[in-house]
Amino acid sequence: MARAARQDQPRSSVWLESKAHRRRGGGQPSGLDRARIIEVTVRLLDAEGLAKFSMRRLAGELNLTAMSVYWYVDTKDDLLELALDEVMGGMRLPDPGAGEDWRDQVRALAREYRTLLVRHPWVSALVGAFLNIGPNNLAFSRVVQRVVRRTGLPAKRMTSTISAVFQFVYGYGTLEGHLASRAAAGGMSVDEYFQQALSTVTSAPQAADVVKESQEIMAARGGDTVAEMLERDFEFALELLIAGIDAMVAREGAAFGGEETPGTPGTPGES
Repeated sequence: MARAARQDQPRSSVWLESKAHRRRGGGQPSGLDRARIIEVTVRLLDAEGLAKFSMRRLAGELNLTAMSVYWYVDTKDDLLELALDEVMGGMRLPDPGAGEDWRDQVRALAREYRTLLVRHPWVSALVGAFLNIGPNNLAFSRVVQRVVRRTGLPAKRMTSTISAVFQFVYGYGTLEGHLASRAAAGGMSVDEYFQQALSTVTSAPQAADVVKESQEIMAARGGDTVAEMLERDFEFALELLIAGIDAMVAREGAAFGGEETPGTPGTPGES
């Protein structure tokens, strides 16, 4: 009975399967492999978005029947999870053992993650939908943990520190990706879409007070293009977070009698 219960449980990740994820029976389509299927999947997701993606659409792009694709993957979810890990492999990860300042490495990781989310807007919806235990995501998670350990914060502060930085990046990159997608869907540049949206909001009576209060802030924001504005906002917010980590390192050190913890400036500590 216990064995039957385990078999009835839904598969939680394609990466937990020990098989090659191919259906039995039938011949393998010639000139096709899983890498090619994932490549085309990513291209379609980038071009058309997650909502329009289907196995039938993919098969059409590959000049195959939908059933031929199932020779390589059991379900659409399996394929999406494979595509998710594939694009995560495009991030350039710093070497936590290279002796570089942890602040620069946090900046590098945050920028790479933001770029991923903007370049592939569909990623945001999938990050929380799967376990994300593919090799590329695990490599990213390992580097993030090792870099954050180098800040000097105690282990009990690791998860909240990682969340503060990378949930901020996730939110920022997701909204930035949505902005780019909506502009493209309307056949406009991001700057054109932004001006149209601003004009619409400004003319809405219910938004007039808020817009008026925001004018000074927007004027002081700086930047001639939306890209410049977004870049300035992101970089300053990231510096706020890094400064906050520094402040918390100092506070944690004071709580332990002012002793330096491994990984703080001036010490060679390394995890």
